[in-house]
Amino acid sequence: LLENPAEADLWLLNSCTVKNPAEDHFRNSIKKAQEGKKKVVLAGCVPQAQPRQDYLKGLSIIGVQQIDRVVEVVEETIKGHSVRLLGQKKDNGKRLGGARLDLPKIRKNPLIEIISINTGCLNACTYCKTKHARGDLASYPIEELVDRAKQSFQEGVCEIWLTSEDTGAYGRDIGTDLPTLLWKLVEVIPEGAMLRLGMTNPPYILEHLEEMARILNHPRVYAFLHIPVQSASDSVLMDMKREYCVADFKQVVDFLKEKVPGITIATDIICGFPGETDEDFQETMKLVEQYRFPSLFINQFYPRPGTPAAKIPQVPAAVKKQRTKDLSQLFHSYNPYDHKVGERQRVLVTEESFDSNYYVAHNPFYEQVLVPKDPLLMGKMVEVKIYEAGKHFMKGQPVSDGRVYAASITRPLAKGEVSGVTEEFRHTLRNGTNWKAHPSAEIPEKTPLSLWMALQLPWQQGGGGLKILSVSLALLAVLVMFYYGVMKTEL
Repeated sequence: LLENPAEADLWLLNSCTVKNPAEDHFRNSIKKAQEGKKKVVLAGCVPQAQPRQDYLKGLSIIGVQQIDRVVEVVEETIKGHSVRLLGQKKDNGKRLGGARLDLPKIRKNPLIEIISINTGCLNACTYCKTKHARGDLASYPIEELVDRAKQSFQEGVCEIWLTSEDTGAYGRDIGTDLPTLLWKLVEVIPEGAMLRLGMTNPPYILEHLEEMARILNHPRVYAFLHIPVQSASDSVLMDMKREYCVADFKQVVDFLKEKVPGITIATDIICGFPGETDEDFQETMKLVEQYRFPSLFINQFYPRPGTPAAKIPQVPAAVKKQRTKDLSQLFHSYNPYDHKVGERQRVLVTEESFDSNYYVAHNPFYEQVLVPKDPLLMGKMVEVKIYEAGKHFMKGQPVSDGRVYAASITRPLAKGEVSGVTEEFRHTLRNGTNWKAHPSAEIPEKTPLSLWMALQLPWQQGGGGLKILSVSLALLAVLVMFYYGVMKTEL
């Protein structure tokens, strides 16, 4: 895999269909690839939702449930063929959750594992195009999710993010629910590691409030929940077909704030949805003023082609822009962390800041804390004293008498190293050794038979074939990383 796209023979482009700008960027990338005479393979929600778009004609496409066949599609595309795999995976007529969880992957951050717990959703929001691509709810079995978490911790991960279009709806299609999954995951989280929950819509969390409060109070679960409200007007919510009212949202937030002291509630707002009046928007402003959300995702409404909301008379662009500006000004008028200066906090260090001047950690409420750039802190849970606060972060200094927790004695994988393969198998790839020289080696227990057979072929042709194997395995792993990375941005 090449660092410089201009040197590549083929471009593999992943996509997101949540907003117009993301799709526009995808379209521009395709045009750039074609101008450079590159072979092109497309993946993600855009081609899955609208494969007959003119600008997609003649190009190979991997559907959102077919990412495990990326090597096959790339090989055929390089030969000059156009391949389209867009079908839904099923087992005895039942829709499956998507690609296997035990596929090889490359983590963008070796300390953080992102696990998709289900695909699709139960809602039919009038503005959303993602449903067209990902379809109805399909959940992964609890045992598969727990196994993936265990494997992650064995590879040195110290933080797990659960993600999906709607985590709160998990399990409704397979006879279980989110709290049941979370209690099983909590059992395998080692000391010094943390679990972060993904986005959940209000309707699917209401019936589990008591249980969710207990889980969010667990010392190895961040007291953080992302609950999109989108609007504080019931009439707008009805037009959106969000299936809840503002009182439902407030009930969830008020209950969790009471039962989980200090909890961080993040939310989303859409400004200028079709039919939104000035009075509707003022209700939204009042909601933000009341709760002063520390994390607020403000979105100016974009009509997505093919959605019901695109056919409704639109709010003038200037009005949408002004409402977005007004809400942004309100959000930036308060500082949620000023009162925490002087506190001692337990934080988990997992990343480097964008300016490379600090390491990034998070406290039990998933609030961002910048700490000194000391390599000994990375991947550790440490105690710090907060000495400064900004709008989106705090700064902390490690305390001399604080305890340091290491989530695992296992060395994290190196950046770019493939997850999900055995150590002996990894050694073979690194050293180019013929697999036949290791008669005791067995097929990795979790490797799909079809994938294993495909990987065996190069070895039968000598050590040089291992280069093909390495590239194929890395290619599959990179797409898995991109796939879950895009899901995260959608959420």
